[in-house]
Amino acid sequence: MKQVIIIGYGPAGISAAIYLKRAGVEPLVIGKDFGALEGYSDLIENYYGFSKPIEGKKLIQEGIDQAKRLGIEIIQDAVISLKIDDIGFLVVTSKHRYHAKSVLLSTGKTRTTLNIPGFNKFRGKGISMCATCDGYFYRKKKLAIVGCGAYMLHELEYLNRISQDVTIFTHGNQLNADIEQKIISDPIVSFKGNEKVTHIETTQGMYEVDGVFIALGVPSSVDFASQLGVIVEKNNLVVDEDYQTNVEGLFAAGDIIGGKLQIAKAVYDGMEAADSIYQYLKNK
Repeated sequence: MKQVIIIGYGPAGISAAIYLKRAGVEPLVIGKDFGALEGYSDLIENYYGFSKPIEGKKLIQEGIDQAKRLGIEIIQDAVISLKIDDIGFLVVTSKHRYHAKSVLLSTGKTRTTLNIPGFNKFRGKGISMCATCDGYFYRKKKLAIVGCGAYMLHELEYLNRISQDVTIFTHGNQLNADIEQKIISDPIVSFKGNEKVTHIETTQGMYEVDGVFIALGVPSSVDFASQLGVIVEKNNLVVDEDYQTNVEGLFAAGDIIGGKLQIAKAVYDGMEAADSIYQYLKNK
C-alpha cells in the first residue's frame, strides 16, 4: 500500500513529489510521456532559474532527474485504469497494479482523439471516450472499439462483459495481442449517421455500429476522474481550496484544473497539492 501515487511526471507531479518527500511522505510517481511539453518545439524563456532558453522536453527531464536524486520512486509506465476498492485506490498500469491511500492526478490535458470526418459530430452521440462510463447504455448492442494498445485491451475487457458483438478497429495500426475477437485493421475513413453514429467507413468497407468507444494512447486525467464520478466543468477537474476533488483522497493539479496553462502555475499547484495531501494523510 502506497501513501500516495502521483499520475504524471510533469511540473505539477514532480513538484508535488519533491515537497511530499521533504515532508516525510514517500510518493510513487508514474508517467508515460512528457505531456504537452513532449513536442514543444519552441524554447522556453519565461521560466525562472535558467539563464538561457531551454527546450520543454529537457526541462521535464531535469525535473525527473532532480526527483530521482532525492530518492523518489519514478516508474515509466502507462496508467490505464483508476478505481476504488475495499482497500483504497487501485491504480492499474500496463504492467502492474498498485494500491494507495491517496492519488494526485497531474497528467495535463493531452488526449489522443481522431481527426476523422464525423468524429466531432457524433462525439457524445454514439461515440464515447470512456467504456466504463458509458458502456451501460449500450448493453447487448453492436459495438466498436478503436485502438490497439494496453488501454484498448482494458476497455475491451469491460465491453465484452456487456455485449457479445464487439469489433476492434485498429485504424491501420498493428495489434500486438493474441485475442479471439473480430478485428478490422483498415484505416478509418469516416463515421456516418444521422442523429447518432450508425456506421464506420474504412478504406475497405462499411460497418454498422450502435456505439463506438475510442481507446487510443493512454487515458487522461479527465478519463480517470470520469470513471470515479469526479465533477468536470469545461474539461477541467473541479477541486476545492485544498486541490481535492469531490472524491475523498483524490487530488488534482496542473493544467487539468484550469487557470493559466503555464509551467510556473503547475509547479505552484504541485506544491500546494503536496501540502494538502500531507495533511490528508496525517489525519487518516
